[in-house]
Amino acid sequence: MKSRIITSPDEINAIIGKCQVCHVAMIDNEGKPYVLPFNFGFENGVIYFHSSRNGKKIDILQNHPSICVAFSCDYLLRSQNQEVACSYSMKYRSVLAYGKVEFIEDHDQKMKALAIVMKNYTSQEFLLNPPSVREVCCLNMKVEKFECRVYGY
Repeated sequence: MKSRIITSPDEINAIIGKCQVCHVAMIDNEGKPYVLPFNFGFENGVIYFHSSRNGKKIDILQNHPSICVAFSCDYLLRSQNQEVACSYSMKYRSVLAYGKVEFIEDHDQKMKALAIVMKNYTSQEFLLNPPSVREVCCLNMKVEKFECRVYGY
């Protein structure tokens, strides 16, 4: 069974739409890889994140804004022969998105970003109070390039 490269925007969007968490890969200030799970929102080719305003990831992203975001879903163990360990593999769908993270400072843009993130998890609309919005860090990444693979489906 081969993996298929996917280029269809609709298929890429569908895979991202199935994901509850993404993993953001960055390069830390010592040149080492650093990966963290994030909640996210996705709309019109832009990925939105939120975070506390301080911490290691914020320091890294301020200095090194290039990131890779990994999405994956639909895992299913399969085998050609249940008695042969090497015949097992995992079906999956995955997307990698590349770009540079930007910090959102404008209050109205932060409100929009938070609404997009929450839309990924609930259909409920929220009223956000100004102190909460002021204290959260919102980021976005305009996707420069997607890589998408599907294996076993």
